[in-house]
Amino acid sequence: MSVKLIAVDMDGTFLSDAKTYNRERFLAQYERMKQQGIRFVVASGNQYYQLISFFPDIAHEIAFVAENGGWVVNAREDVFNGELTKTQFDTVARFLCSLPEVEVTACGKNSAYTLKSYDDSLKEMAAKYYHRLEMVENFDNLNDIFFKFGLNLPDSEIPRIQAMIHAELSDIMVPVTTGHGNIDLIIPGVHKANGLRILQKRWGIEDNEVVAFGDSGNDVEMLRQSGFSFAMANAKAHIKAVARFEAPHNNDEGVLDVIEKVLTKEAPFN
Repeated sequence: MSVKLIAVDMDGTFLSDAKTYNRERFLAQYERMKQQGIRFVVASGNQYYQLISFFPDIAHEIAFVAENGGWVVNAREDVFNGELTKTQFDTVARFLCSLPEVEVTACGKNSAYTLKSYDDSLKEMAAKYYHRLEMVENFDNLNDIFFKFGLNLPDSEIPRIQAMIHAELSDIMVPVTTGHGNIDLIIPGVHKANGLRILQKRWGIEDNEVVAFGDSGNDVEMLRQSGFSFAMANAKAHIKAVARFEAPHNNDEGVLDVIEKVLTKEAPFN
């Protein structure tokens, strides 16, 4: 079975720890992908506006499963949006703001929103991941389509807060760990695998024709779904246990090394 789609997570996977990648090498590979009829999809927890900034030459023709599947875009065309009701949004925001150790970012289609009251270090960190970010007094009466929350908290608190969110909000949102020590809250079933499934149906691509790369908890469904699933060498053991294969470290161009094998039909793609 030939490969027809390659899906990549970004942080800790396609990107190095310095948030870079070998653009010259990748763009040459991308031209060969097009020649072989292979689709390229960016599947990330990050904001769409941030993701397109990494691919200025080709963002107009590739697909993005952004916000952990909350927003799917193909060649600049909206394909899918998850959406919380106002009641759901208010319930989640109220609960999260009651947790003193948690800093909250509400992720909408037009922008992300975080509180003016948070310290500058959070605002500086958020600006790296949200190219559209508004500082607000509170989360009341925001006019947007919301599909995700991003939480910043001490690493030591993640297991406890994640369990608490499961207990309090599991009927509305699911907490998943990301590649940089934070937690994302996603709508149940609205994850990266769902976004890929929507694109695959549109393009007539089966799961066993998909190569997917990831390194963290928000990649699990995508790795389970894809026929050729690769956990990065830098991924934790429980993520590697989900994937069928392992790719070299994200700081060693691991994704590009595997893409080369896809293009030249080396094992396991022969």
